[in-house]
Amino acid sequence: MSTTAPTAPDDTAQIAETAPPGRPLGALRDRWAGVPLVTRLVGIVTVLLAFGLVLAGATSAALLEGTLVGQVDTKLQTEGTQVATQRLSQLDISGNPFYTPSDYYLRYAVDDDELPILSETTRDQYGTPNVPSMSIDQATARHGDPFTVSSTQPGSQWRVVAYNFTMRDGTVGTAVIALPLGDIQHTVRRMTLVLLLSGLGIVLLGAVAGAWAVRRSLKPLREIETTAAAIAAGDLTQRVPSGPEHTEVGRLSAALNGMLAQIEQAFGAQSASEARMRRFVADASHELRTPLATIRGYGELYRMGALTTTDQVDDTLRRIEQSATRMGALVEDLLALARLDEGRPLRTGPVDLTVLAADAVSDLHALDPSRSTRLVPLVDGAAGAPCVVVGEESRLRQVLANLVGNTVQHTPPGTPVEIAVGMLPTGEGALEVRDHGPGIDPEHAARVFERFYRVDASRGRDSGGAGLGMAIVAAIVDAHSGSVLLSQTPGGGTTVRVTLPAPAHESQS
Repeated sequence: MSTTAPTAPDDTAQIAETAPPGRPLGALRDRWAGVPLVTRLVGIVTVLLAFGLVLAGATSAALLEGTLVGQVDTKLQTEGTQVATQRLSQLDISGNPFYTPSDYYLRYAVDDDELPILSETTRDQYGTPNVPSMSIDQATARHGDPFTVSSTQPGSQWRVVAYNFTMRDGTVGTAVIALPLGDIQHTVRRMTLVLLLSGLGIVLLGAVAGAWAVRRSLKPLREIETTAAAIAAGDLTQRVPSGPEHTEVGRLSAALNGMLAQIEQAFGAQSASEARMRRFVADASHELRTPLATIRGYGELYRMGALTTTDQVDDTLRRIEQSATRMGALVEDLLALARLDEGRPLRTGPVDLTVLAADAVSDLHALDPSRSTRLVPLVDGAAGAPCVVVGEESRLRQVLANLVGNTVQHTPPGTPVEIAVGMLPTGEGALEVRDHGPGIDPEHAARVFERFYRVDASRGRDSGGAGLGMAIVAAIVDAHSGSVLLSQTPGGGTTVRVTLPAPAHESQS
């Protein structure tokens, strides 16, 4: 059976000594941190007010006592000395005075003989001072400086001076003169009591007034707390009541309102982005579903032996190839948008838009010879002038290809097309693709640059593709720090203007 040895006293002491220092202070700080702000502020103000009143009261009482004691000292050094000298001249050899002063305590000492003189009234009221016997040398060392002694009556004190005197026969003695401090002590105690009571009243009044003032001053903070609780519950439209801008609460309200506006805007943008992403995924899934279903269906027909003739097999393979081409084009467009969304740096350099536009005109002639296609200057009188911008040539060629292809796709055969190129007065380069077809309704014009948006809601490739061409144009132009704008062509049709920054020397010229 095992037993546990009790802890030795030395071990207990060692444990106490190794306790983490500052723990009581840490616990006190934790408690103080848990006290409400109003209570802390009122408590601090009240403590400071009480400390100030105590300090002022103690200083006032000390000054009053010092002043009154100083008056007694002056009286002892002037009137008291005169009284003692006068009494001494009236003493006979036996030491009996003719009369006794009412307030003063006098004591004459010659050799070993002492003669105390004190009225009975003063003795009954203040007692007798406890003045030790003094030799001539001790009295001389005092230099007539007053000092305080106790009294036979508890709580009472006397103020005393001592000096030497010479009798008629040449004998030297010492004289002690004293005045009671009872009246002064009584006055100081009464004043201290008055200061204490008035101080308590002031502290209580200050605490009440401070609590009211602090609560009123912190009212905007409580409103901020209420607003924050509403925002935490999901109401992002709430705003903190504004205050004067020169106050701390006013500046805090302005900062919080600015932050809340940004948060609301960010949440709105996030919601819109999520909605666009859901639509993007849904549209991409729908676009891919059709060609995949086509390929799967024709594959099932071939596997089941439903294709019995060579013409049927050739037609099926042609349709499968068309569906695969459609999926490839869609995937390429999606990859292009994904790369642009990543913000990868472009391999930029000087690019002449006039050269790109001339190539696009030639391509359009080859694609649709029935159309009237022209390259015209953006500004009259500037035909053939170079229009150099900063960009990645392959990306800008894709912009022109998408714009021209979009025009061919959405305008009737034979519709005239113009490509205008030139420098703007702002120093930027611009190109316009103008058609004279049916145009686009204003409600559609504002959304043509959205992904998978098509004016014709049908899903057929022949009636508008997947709706990514103009979105790619907008993304490429934005990556070049440019702008793209769609407007109506005078006389009917649609004009798309692309504006791009020019090299520094071109913009300065």
